[in-house]
Amino acid sequence: FALTFYPIQIPDYRNAVIVAKSPDAAKRAQSYAERLRLGLAVIHGEAQCTEQDMDDGRHSPPMVKNATVHPGLELPLMMAKEKPPITVVGDVGGRIAIIVDDIIDDVESFVAAAEILKERGAYKIFVMATHGLLSADAPRLIEESSIDEVVVTNTVPHEVQKLQCPKIKTVDISLILSEAIRRIHNGESMAYLFRNITVDD
Repeated sequence: FALTFYPIQIPDYRNAVIVAKSPDAAKRAQSYAERLRLGLAVIHGEAQCTEQDMDDGRHSPPMVKNATVHPGLELPLMMAKEKPPITVVGDVGGRIAIIVDDIIDDVESFVAAAEILKERGAYKIFVMATHGLLSADAPRLIEESSIDEVVVTNTVPHEVQKLQCPKIKTVDISLILSEAIRRIHNGESMAYLFRNITVDD
C-alpha cells in the first residue's frame, strides 16, 4: 500500500503514525489520523532554554535566598519554574512519522521534532504542511536534518527554496481551489469537495 499526494508517495503508509509536534497541534493531527486510519503521537515538553523563555515568565520568581522583608517575617527560598522534559506520547518505534501542520516557516521546531522522533525509533520522517513559507535559512536546515521530505502545497511560491533543498516537494492544489471558487460563485455545496476526496487523492 502507498499513500499518494501527487507527486508524493509514501510506501507502506499503513506503518505510519501522524505526529503533532506540540499539544496545540494535536487536534489537527488527530483529524488526519482518523481520516487515514493511522496512529497518533504527540510531542510534549521543550528541549532547551531560550531568550524567549526568560521573557515569558518561566524563570520567575527569580532564585533568591531567604529574605527578611519585615522583622519576624522570613520568605522561603523560591525556585525557578522548570520546563517539562520532552516526551513522545504514542509509539513511533519502527514507524514512518508524518508531522502535520498548517504552516512551515521557521523550521527549527520541525527539525527538533524530527531529531526526537529519530531517537525514539522512527525510521522515516515526513513533514506535511499546507503553506510552505520556508523563509531565511529554512532550506539549509531541512537539508541538514533528519527530515526525509517536506511536502507543501503551492499556495505560496517556493521555487527558490526547492532549488536549495531537494527534500522540499510540492503538491499542486490549483484545481481544487478553482473548483472551490466556482462552487462558491454558483452557491453550490463546498462539503461535496471534502466528501468525495479519497485516501488515494
